[in-house]
Amino acid sequence: MNAKSIQAALEAILFAAGEPVEIERLSEVLNVEIEVIEQVLLNLSAELDERNSGISLLKLDNKYQLASRIEYADLIRDTLELRKNTPLSSAAFEVLAVIAYNQPVTKSFIEQVRGVDCSGVINTLCQKKLIEEKGRLDLPGRPLLYGTTAEFLKCFSISSLDELPELPEQENTENEENVNIVQESIEDIVNENIE
Repeated sequence: MNAKSIQAALEAILFAAGEPVEIERLSEVLNVEIEVIEQVLLNLSAELDERNSGISLLKLDNKYQLASRIEYADLIRDTLELRKNTPLSSAAFEVLAVIAYNQPVTKSFIEQVRGVDCSGVINTLCQKKLIEEKGRLDLPGRPLLYGTTAEFLKCFSISSLDELPELPEQENTENEENVNIVQESIEDIVNENIE
């Protein structure tokens, strides 16, 4: 299989999938080395950019997805008669920030950092597929752990969590104190359960 046919196959797979596909899966299906797949996808992305295509290739952690360019969102929405998503509240952004910077985290951790109940906000973020359950903490009650999703990366136009901006020093100190208190509490609970 030459580079052009690999590129055509990748384009067809990503178009048909309609959601992010792991590079390992692409490599496995096409029976081509991951490094070759990465290079071909890089070429595809450059080609789409060069010809000002209406679609672009998104890299979301170790997944790739074809998506329409943001400048055509209104036209697509009008054509498909889609409702515009309601914007996130400031509370939702706060919860999302706590999760993104500290994941995986429990609901009680988020509530301790924010100081208020977050059940409704967490449900909304789950419905919007910006966060998801990542498992359970091995403590009494087995609380759920939450983390961000590929949809989160796509919405914020970043390819990995490493691209999140650094927290400002002033706020960081205050948040670190809250995080340290919560982490010490969790460590105490874990140690009590071990003994």
